[in-house]
Order: sequence, then C-alpha cells, then structure tokens
Amino acid sequence: MPLRPIQIVPVPGLPEIATGDDLAALIAGALEEGELCVAGGDIFVVTQKIVSKAEGRIVQLGSVLPSERAKRWALKYEKDPRLIELVLREARRIVRMERGLIIAETRHGFVCANAGVDTSNAPAETAILLPEDPDRSAEALRQRLTASCAVEIGVIISDTFGRPWREGLVNVAIGVAGIAPLADYRATRDTSGRILQSTVLAVADELASAAELAMGKSENVPVVIVKGYSSGAVRGTGRDLIRPAERDLFR
Repeated sequence: MPLRPIQIVPVPGLPEIATGDDLAALIAGALEEGELCVAGGDIFVVTQKIVSKAEGRIVQLGSVLPSERAKRWALKYEKDPRLIELVLREARRIVRMERGLIIAETRHGFVCANAGVDTSNAPAETAILLPEDPDRSAEALRQRLTASCAVEIGVIISDTFGRPWREGLVNVAIGVAGIAPLADYRATRDTSGRILQSTVLAVADELASAAELAMGKSENVPVVIVKGYSSGAVRGTGRDLIRPAERDLFR
C-alpha cells in the first residue's frame, strides 16, 4: 500500500443529470468552475446513479406490467408490484426472497439487494437500473477525462451494497478503468517474515468506500477525486472483483 497521504476531494457543482447528458463534459466543467487541479494517477470515483441517468437507464413505472409472481410477492409484503417486476427482470438468479427482501444476482454477476433496482434520488414514478456495462462506462469516462485533463487518470463507478455478516451499507466498485482493482500480496513477506498465502485486497472497493465519506447520501456530490493512491502500471476491470462460482463457498 502507498505510504504517502491519500486525499479525497469532492467535485461540487454538478447539475441534476438527465438522459443523454454528456457526463464527462459536465464533470470537466465542474472541475474548471471549482478550480480543481487534476494530476496524473488521480482516480475519479463516480456514483452509479448519475452514470445510469446519463445512459437512460430510467424506467417509468407506469410502463411496467407486473407478472403474477410479482403481484403475489408485492401483496404479501406490501410492496409495489411494478418494482418487484423490474427486480425479477434484472435478475439472472434469485438468491433469496424472504421477509420482504430480495437478494439477486444481476446479469453482470453482482449479488445485491433488488438486483440494483433503486428509486432513491430518482424522479417520481421512476426507477433507476444499473448501467448495462459498468466497465465500459468507466472506460468511456476515463478516456474523455484523460483527454480533457491532459493527464492519465483512473475511474471507479461505485454503488451502495449491503454486506453479509455485517451491519451497515458500504460503497463498492462495480465499474473500473485505468487502475488495478485488486492488490495481490501473495508470495510476499509480512513484517514477521512469513510468506503471505491468501492476501488479496479489493482496493477498488476500499477506494469506493472511502470516497463515499466525501460524497454523503444527500449532499449532491456524486463525484470525488482520490489523490495519492497509485496502483502501478497494471490495469483491470470491475469484473475482476466478482468471485467465480467455482470458488464461491456461499452459492
């Protein structure tokens, strides 16, 4: 891990994002307006919600026709059947449906509540879905911001997930571009000289979680810059963070 200090710098001033907005241009404009300096190796953490909005991943609930399964579940737990139907559509696999909660595996491979379908910070009578390909979205932002800032930067697209065994929510990386999402310390030695055998840190998730502290849930700061962390020359994607089924003891 880096020994130099890590800074998390909010990027204020972004407007409400709508379908078709040029997100990279809006971020670049906010940087200029806020007189924020971007250095090579900086990492932009961008919330999934504004990426999805810009990409048109917004569904009008009035257009959703619930299935009988969705209706039964919604009636039992006093939920909106249209939202339940969206969850079922977005899920590759339902992991658990119990006590009014749905844990699902999305088509991306994420295991999360409601298959990522969300109504928070969404216009009335709408729901927001995850980006179709968060890694592709991250790479597109990385290329545009690298060009506008004239330095190489990284991008993490973050979302809020619950965690098994632990209370509270944390932000995790669902899309990654320009950085290594994992730091592999296997075959290196600890301070006692022992060879590490299983230590692989999910640094993209750690950076996403740290970034959320500067975003807040109601402060309208959906973009921050992480300064001071260097993952080296190796790059990867958010897909690298998804554990293969054959190695997942909880599937």
